[in-house]
Amino acid sequence: MAAPEGNKYALGNNGGRPPKFDNPEQLENKCIDYFNYCIEEGEKVTITGLTLYLGFCDRSSLKDYIDKKEFSHIIKRAKLVVENSYESNGNTIDIFALKNMGWIDKLEVKNEHSGEIKTDKPVDLSGLSTEDLKTYLQIQSKIES
Repeated sequence: MAAPEGNKYALGNNGGRPPKFDNPEQLENKCIDYFNYCIEEGEKVTITGLTLYLGFCDRSSLKDYIDKKEFSHIIKRAKLVVENSYESNGNTIDIFALKNMGWIDKLEVKNEHSGEIKTDKPVDLSGLSTEDLKTYLQIQSKIES
């Protein structure tokens, strides 16, 4: 069955929706706009907030842009800014978010001679104050880098 007459999407469509951003500069400017918006409005910087601000309907669209070589660096850096906002805050909700971004709260020590990696039991962070959690996160990030 042929497409209805006047259907602009039927012919010449190479498949899928056209990209939201034609060049990396557009995407980078929109990311910067989002971060400035959050600062001005006092809103928390989040991955979902960034995704919505960029005009995507889901986080997988954001991930799709990581696969595009010319946009990859911009999205990775924007996600790093979001992680940094969680890391610098250090409350339990932010720690939960960081764990879902791939962070871990266990210590791994590599023996230089044998190459064996020793993993300690996960650390119970529930009894720590906000200030102690911030200190813990700073130490953890130094260990991982």
